[in-house]
Amino acid sequence: MLARLLPILGVTFIDILGFSILIPILPYFAEHFGASDLTVGVLFSTFAACQLAAGPFWGRLSDAVGRKRVLIVSQIGATAGWAMLGFAHDIGMVFAARVVEGVSGGNISVTQAYVADLVEERSRARAFTYVGAAFSAGFVFGPAIGGALLTRYGFAAPFFVAAALQVLTLVLTIAMLPESRAAREDAAAVGWHEILRSVRTRGVAAILGQTWIYSLALYGWFGVFALFLRAQLHLDAAQTSLLFAVYSAFSVALQLTIAGRIADALGDRKSSTVGLGLSVLAFAVAPFATSYVVLALAFALFSGGMTLARPGLTSILSRAVPEDRRGAVLGLSSSLDNLSGVLMPPISTGLLGAFGAPWSVLPSGIFSLLACAVGVAAQRGDRLVAPATAGD
Repeated sequence: MLARLLPILGVTFIDILGFSILIPILPYFAEHFGASDLTVGVLFSTFAACQLAAGPFWGRLSDAVGRKRVLIVSQIGATAGWAMLGFAHDIGMVFAARVVEGVSGGNISVTQAYVADLVEERSRARAFTYVGAAFSAGFVFGPAIGGALLTRYGFAAPFFVAAALQVLTLVLTIAMLPESRAAREDAAAVGWHEILRSVRTRGVAAILGQTWIYSLALYGWFGVFALFLRAQLHLDAAQTSLLFAVYSAFSVALQLTIAGRIADALGDRKSSTVGLGLSVLAFAVAPFATSYVVLALAFALFSGGMTLARPGLTSILSRAVPEDRRGAVLGLSSSLDNLSGVLMPPISTGLLGAFGAPWSVLPSGIFSLLACAVGVAAQRGDRLVAPATAGD
């Protein structure tokens, strides 16, 4: 299985390497142009809103014409967006760059569909764990590279390097990535009515809802974490990038060692519920992170939670929908993620600005608790309906 996934894992790693250079730096870059904490949240929301609108389209298109072509378009858009950031001279151009990348973005949902195409149902949770490891590995090196470039050359350098890495990803996709799904002449017959009918089925709607609730928790945290670290521990952009690299290295270690084994042993449903429980604990500890020891505990819990929850939920969703609608439904799930990215960053950054850093974590804690409760209820329902497969 791993050998079949290596090309997409390699492309994903380089793609996220470039992306992760940007994430810890972007809030400080916006503030460089006079943006407030709330404006930083709106900046994250703008990107997510564009992906919200575009995600289902790219997912459906990948069902029709193949995954590879859509990935290529997404990578071209990302290259343009990051290059625009390198040339940005005011906050308006920063917003424009995020719009360009957001509208063209389809990487995550199409990558998930690509993996689901290649791997049989029983192995998908482990396969998505490998994808998570590739993501986290990119986050190990990207923030460290970005922080070093920022310190020595200023804000523009990390963005230009990210754009160059995206060009490399584009070349590798064209030259090395095999297509996982051939273009189909009859794919156009699968329209939005059929897709929405699939979503309305009980199992698909339930897992989409749970995944969305958890994404509300995650995007609330992602939108505020750099400002949170500055408020709690007085870290600057370079220090935040380095700390994020250390956190990501820990995540890679988890994903490559115990996460897959736990997923295989417990099944998708149980392992995702355990992950959601760890996330609840992480957000309960985070408000008290005024020292590196407490912060390390919160990050360890959060890493363990994401490592188990996201692959498990994605695996459940990928097998709940017909193969010819998989890309579209996963694209819809990605759009719900992006809706979270629209809604949550202004809330969490607004709470930080109004009441202080500890309060900014509250929404993430509430939503992760709710997602965990949904998982526990679903697990009990599985036992009542089909005791022999409750672990799934």
